[in-house]
Parts: sequence; C-alpha cells; structure tokens
Amino acid sequence: MENIAQGSYDEILVEDGIYILKIQNEFDEPKLIEREIDSTHIQFHFCLKGRSRFNFNEGNYYLEVNEENSLLLYNTQKDLPLNLIVSPKSWLLSVVMTIRKFHSLFSNEADYIPFLSDDNKEKKYYSQEMVSPATAVVLSQMMNYNLHPSIKKLYLKGKVFELISLYFNKTQDADLEQCPYLADEDNVRRIKMAKEIMISRMAEPPTLAELSQEVGLSLKKLKEGFKQIYGDSVYGFLFEYKMEYARKMLETGKHNVNEVGLKVGYSTASHFISSFKKKFGTTPKKYLTSNV
Repeated sequence: MENIAQGSYDEILVEDGIYILKIQNEFDEPKLIEREIDSTHIQFHFCLKGRSRFNFNEGNYYLEVNEENSLLLYNTQKDLPLNLIVSPKSWLLSVVMTIRKFHSLFSNEADYIPFLSDDNKEKKYYSQEMVSPATAVVLSQMMNYNLHPSIKKLYLKGKVFELISLYFNKTQDADLEQCPYLADEDNVRRIKMAKEIMISRMAEPPTLAELSQEVGLSLKKLKEGFKQIYGDSVYGFLFEYKMEYARKMLETGKHNVNEVGLKVGYSTASHFISSFKKKFGTTPKKYLTSNV
C-alpha cells in the first residue's frame, strides 16, 4: 500500500486476472494516481464520494466521474493507463480484469453484453452510468470490511462477481429510449432533487404525491423517472439507503439499536430490527458481534 497524504491507495490481487484498487483521498488537495493498465484489460471505476478526473493521451482528453457514477473502459486496440486526479475528500473503487477472464464470466451470454458481440469485440467501449442503490451497498461493503486475512480474498472475489452481475443487470424497460423525458436535463435534475429530499427527510419522508408536487413533476414521471435513474422505486431506494445508513451508524459503536432505529425513521425498535433482518439476514446486535 502507498500512502497518499491523509488518503490511501490499496491494490488487492483477488485472483489471477482480477484486481481491485481502493483509492481514498482524505486530504485537502487533489492527488495524482498513476498505474500501467494495458489493452488486455477491462476497467470498471466507481466513484463512491466526491469526484475524479481520468486523463487520457497525456492530458489532452479527460472524463469526469462524479459521486454515485461509474466509468467502464475497454479498448482492445490501445493501452489505457490509469492517470487519475482524485479530488479532495473523494473515494473510488475500481475493478480491473483481463478481457479473457471477463469473457469467461459471460461465455454463454455474450450477446447480452453489447461490447462482447462480434461487431464490437475489436472496438473501444466507454460507458458512464449512475450507480444503483444495490450496487452502492456492495461498493460500501468492499470499502469497509473487517475480516480475517485468510478469507479476505474469497470475500472480495464474491463481491467482485456480485458487483459485475449488478452492473450488467439491465432490464428492457431500463432503455433510455423508452423514457424520452429523461433526455430532458430539467427532468433529471428534478428527479435527483427528489432523491435528496427523501434522504434528507428519511425519518419522516413525504408521500409520493407531496414529493411530486415539491419537485414539480407529475406522479407518473416521478415514479418512472426515479426507477429509470436509480433502478428502484422511490421507497425501495429509501429502504436500501436507510438500512445502509443504519449499518454504518451501528459500526461506529457510538449508538445503540434504539437510537439508530429512530434516526432512520422507526418509532419502535422491533420494527427496525425486523427491517434490518429483512435486508441483512440478521439482527443488528448479531450483525455487530459478527463484525467485531
């Protein structure tokens, strides 16, 4: 591991052909991360916090990746070395694997992945997408875990496969062409505003009717647009967010179960415990003891 001021760069070889980069810049200055990555690899970059800039062609071209967004890079004709400017207070997690390894994961579903088709396999393929709530949970688990060293690689290997599965879990109704109003930046801005409202008032969230009125979108556009952008219903997203928020609160060791439940909007501990168990398969107390 290489220290970067108050941040860190951690590279973990999961298995032959797959490695993870965990990048955290907690400093007040941007940081440069460089690493050779040749054309035999495919790159998945996920920005969990803040933003970062990927430079190409000696800085003549770049792509910005903001919080809750991802970047897929694939070019069989040209090396794409990592030249990354990480903004202050920013976190990224990247999965890099050989194209051969990647193909082996989808050997029977090559037609399902656009750039694995015969027409595209010799071309470059870049894609920027928003991170779904389910993907955000997996990313958080990969950034924050407390495991015995002997099982760390096995755990991360499972999480890499889960992450890639979620990334390519595209349903037909997630086609942007079927939701033309999402091409309107103002509609997208209003839907993002709706997400922020739900997060900021998660203990007492508005009804969908109240939310649609507040952001100035019809109920239909709000529901369909939210599902399109975030991959879940408004309340489905909120549940995922609340459970992940509760998990992080519990892990600090500074709050008891009742306090955490109240913070995320449960008036009774039993209701919170039931919801937590539905999400994580165990009670808050058992979860804590298993993570000591």
